[in-house]
Amino acid sequence: MVMGKSKTYGIRTFINDVHLWLGLTSGIIIFLVCLSGTILTFEKEIEQWFKEEMKVQATGNKISLSQIVDDPNIQAKGQLMAITVPTDNAAPYQLSIKEDPKQRRGSTYEVNPYTAEILAPQKTGMDDFMFSMFKLHRWLLMDIELGRPIVGIATIIFLILSISGIVLWFPKKVKWKTVKAGFKIKTSANWKRINHDLHNTLGFYSCLLILIMGITGLCWSFEGYRDGLSSLMGAKVFGNRGAQPKVDLENLKGDKAIDLEQAVLLANNTLDYNGTLTITLPNEKNPVYEFRKIADDSWSTVAQDQLQIHTSGKIIHKELYADKPLNVKIASAIRPIHTGEIYGTFSKWLYFLACLIGTSLPITGTIIYINKLKKKSKRRRKLATA
Repeated sequence: MVMGKSKTYGIRTFINDVHLWLGLTSGIIIFLVCLSGTILTFEKEIEQWFKEEMKVQATGNKISLSQIVDDPNIQAKGQLMAITVPTDNAAPYQLSIKEDPKQRRGSTYEVNPYTAEILAPQKTGMDDFMFSMFKLHRWLLMDIELGRPIVGIATIIFLILSISGIVLWFPKKVKWKTVKAGFKIKTSANWKRINHDLHNTLGFYSCLLILIMGITGLCWSFEGYRDGLSSLMGAKVFGNRGAQPKVDLENLKGDKAIDLEQAVLLANNTLDYNGTLTITLPNEKNPVYEFRKIADDSWSTVAQDQLQIHTSGKIIHKELYADKPLNVKIASAIRPIHTGEIYGTFSKWLYFLACLIGTSLPITGTIIYINKLKKKSKRRRKLATA
């Protein structure tokens, strides 16, 4: 009796086993993280569907910003921190109002620029649902100290799965005929083959975005990773501002201070293009108007120019997005890169599809494994009866 040659345990088999067992052990967590991420991609848009929308009719002249700041109804809400002025005449202003001194960022109110009518932030059941999705995505609805590292470890595993999946996507013999088959789903085949193609082909198409989401997502899970990435890039992750010159504000004090309208006019003349302008108002501790402006025709949601004007009318800091080094641009945009907001609706749809595919991968992968087990079981029974 001639014995057949035993199969050697090669590198491809090892990668396949790593892909299989890591996928099976982390599948449920990856499924939950990707599912919540898919829903959160259009979080703001979904929440807005369930809220009343302020209707603005562009008739007559707009009320001055100073009048809005001094409006008793607005002042009664709390401390006005910032105003966002869009270029669309039919769009409301957005006011950031700190209703409580302990509040970190303040609540966003909408204001009709022609009538000073106020639309307060609305709380709906969808807000609570989205916050639950956020907690599921970040720490699996657990205690933060426990859930955050679990999600981080699952993210690392997903990165390994993505890389090993790309390796396995390539056939053993790389020829155009065999490679081409991996680009499409054979819908005319049986359901097992379709399921295999859904896992293999869709995983390939979504791999790049999944890698980007994983690499950036780890910044929230592990502080050491975030610091290491900052060192590697030479720019602080989540650092929105570059180095600013030290200014002796006391020496800038004059007999006359510019008002809000004058500061806005100076800002728009300095940043001379059409765009949405956000104004952070001065206070006793910081007598400086801070401006952020983004062009209406900008492809990126983070391409903001920044300007600081002292209440004396002197420009003390100007930072143009175009002048920032590439590493600073990337490091300061980690969050929108992770969420898909970086290029607006276009990139959000790409991320939505990638997250949706990521949600499906643990399911289709598990089905492939079950089908293989059934196939092996049938083979054993045939050998036993032979």
